[in-house]
Amino acid sequence: MSFQQGLSGLNAAAKNLDVIGNNVANSSTVGFKQSQAQFADVYASSLTGAGGSNIGIGTKLATVAQQFTQGNITSTNNPLDVAINGGGFFRMDNNGEVTYQRNGQFQLDRLGFIVNANGARLTGYTADANGVLSTGSPAPLSLNTADLAPQVTTLVNAIVNLDSRSGTLASASFDPNDPLTFHDSTAVSVYDSLGNQHTLQTYYVKTAANTWDVFASINGTQIDPDLVTAGVQPVSKLTFNSSGALTGGSPLSVDLTVATGAVSPFTVDIDYTSSTQFGAAFSVNTLNQDGYTSGRLSGFNIAADGFIQGRYTNGQSAVLGRIVLANFANPNGLQPLGDNQWAETSTSGSPLVGVPDSGSLGVLQASAVEDSNVDLTAELVNLITAQRVYQANAQTIQAQDTILQTLVNL
Repeated sequence: MSFQQGLSGLNAAAKNLDVIGNNVANSSTVGFKQSQAQFADVYASSLTGAGGSNIGIGTKLATVAQQFTQGNITSTNNPLDVAINGGGFFRMDNNGEVTYQRNGQFQLDRLGFIVNANGARLTGYTADANGVLSTGSPAPLSLNTADLAPQVTTLVNAIVNLDSRSGTLASASFDPNDPLTFHDSTAVSVYDSLGNQHTLQTYYVKTAANTWDVFASINGTQIDPDLVTAGVQPVSKLTFNSSGALTGGSPLSVDLTVATGAVSPFTVDIDYTSSTQFGAAFSVNTLNQDGYTSGRLSGFNIAADGFIQGRYTNGQSAVLGRIVLANFANPNGLQPLGDNQWAETSTSGSPLVGVPDSGSLGVLQASAVEDSNVDLTAELVNLITAQRVYQANAQTIQAQDTILQTLVNL
């Protein structure tokens, strides 16, 4: 029997060396998961049952189990490199065939799809032109490089302090070109429906105690809200109480007429909530508006929860898509396909698809990759052990041969 036992031991040791060699060879492969050779003993079977003193007839390879432990994460300079910290796999579409991988080295193809080195497309939830995600079935992700559409200004937030110490002026004598006919003024850029920039200027004239007339102009042209009454009229009248708090006139609306081919006129509301009239110099504490011009995609970043956020030259940002991950009840049941890919099997169970940082799924780290989880030092020690096991099994065969030779010589 020692010949058979020794031969099975040699075969097992050789397979163990193969597994260790494969681990060592892939110690620098991004996303690689090391394997472990698992063995089982072999006993002769009998129709009448086996006794308790049977001697085994060797060993066999039971399975080669992959170890899906977390690998170290290394930073890179590629914003499309993504590492998974925790459970889950990237879900890939390879011409309709769905595969899974841990290697997060991605790039853009000529059509704007996010692909791996073999051309398989990363899947997730795609976004429309308004940044709204389609959260149905995951689809291949692509980065939309079209210009971001402009947004017309509809609201200006203005918080100012008007100097209560100012003397009164005659509203009828207001002239935007004569600073002696008004007390103070502010200017803010606003945008029409085509993204063209215009300057909206407001002027403040104190006409009575706690009362201020507000005039306005667009690109230097006065706005007259009342074309019936002679003379340019104020667009609103701000009133304050004796404590300096605003009591009336906000928000005010102005209709802006433009000749750029955009929607004209368009209405802008100016909200003066929290504005004051104190005995202090005129000041502008807040002055912002909600419109913007068109923008070109200048870059993007991938968040820990999978959102792909685009950055545009107009200072805005928009959602371009969201990466999804998939996990399995039994990852060891996945079928290795090579090229860092795995396929679903009946043993692995159905994929559990979700967004990062939900359920059993890990989080993403952009500009980083997950290294192989091979412990090279441990594998080299295992290599020495496997070599000794191979030599020991060869010795059992040699010892049996010596015994047989002795019997032949009798």
